Amino acid sequence: MSLIDLLTGNTGNQVAEQAESKFGISKNQIIALLAVATPLVISYLRNKSQDAKEAEALNNALDKDHDGSILDDTSLLDNRQDEGGSILSHVFGNQKNTVENQLSQNTGISIDKIGPILAMLAPVIMGYIGKEKQQNNVGAGGLGDLLGGILGGAQNQAQQQQSSPLNDILGSVLGGGQSQSSGNPLNDILGSVLGGGQQQKQQPGGLGDLLGGLFGGK
Repeated sequence: MSLIDLLTGNTGNQVAEQAESKFGISKNQIIALLAVATPLVISYLRNKSQDAKEAEALNNALDKDHDGSILDDTSLLDNRQDEGGSILSHVFGNQKNTVENQLSQNTGISIDKIGPILAMLAPVIMGYIGKEKQQNNVGAGGLGDLLGGILGGAQNQAQQQQSSPLNDILGSVLGGGQSQSSGNPLNDILGSVLGGGQQQKQQPGGLGDLLGGLFGGK
C-alpha cells in the first residue's frame, strides 16, 4: 500500500469518519491533517533513524506494537489514544507544541483538539510503517531507506495525479498555503519533506510557512 493509498483509501476515510464523530471536526479537515501529519512524522522518524540506537528502538517498537493490524480495524484507535500521545512526544520532542500550533493554524482545527486528534492518528501512521517494514523485510539498518522510499514514492505518485479528491480537500482546507508553482498541494507537502519545497516560503502565513518552519532543519 502506498502512502497515497493510505490517505485516500478505506483506512484514511474510516479514521476521518471516526475522528469526525469523536471530535466534531469536519471529515475534510481530518483528512487534510492526516495528509500533512503523516509525511511529517515519517520525515522526523527518517532523521532519527540515522542514529543507530534510535533506529534499533524504532525497529523494536514496530516489531512489538505496530504490525499494521490497526489499518484493518480502526475501532482499536479509541484504546490507543494515550499511546499515540507518547509516540508524538518521542517523534517531535521539544518541537511538539510548535508542530501542533502550526498545524492548528493551517488546518483550522482548534489547538485544544489538534493534540488529541494527532494522538489518534499516530498509531495509524506507525501501523502503516510497520506493515511496510514487514512486507519489505527491513531491519533497523534499513529503516532510513525504507522511510525515504515511502516519501519519494508518494511524491512521484502525487506528481502524476495533478487532479484528485485529496488535492481538492487540501486546497480547500489549507487555503492560501496552496503552492502557486504546481497547483498540487500534496506534491508540495511531500516536496518540502524531501527538501524541494523552498519556494513555498514565498507565501507568508500559508502552508509554505508551515512547511518551511517544520521541515527547514530536517
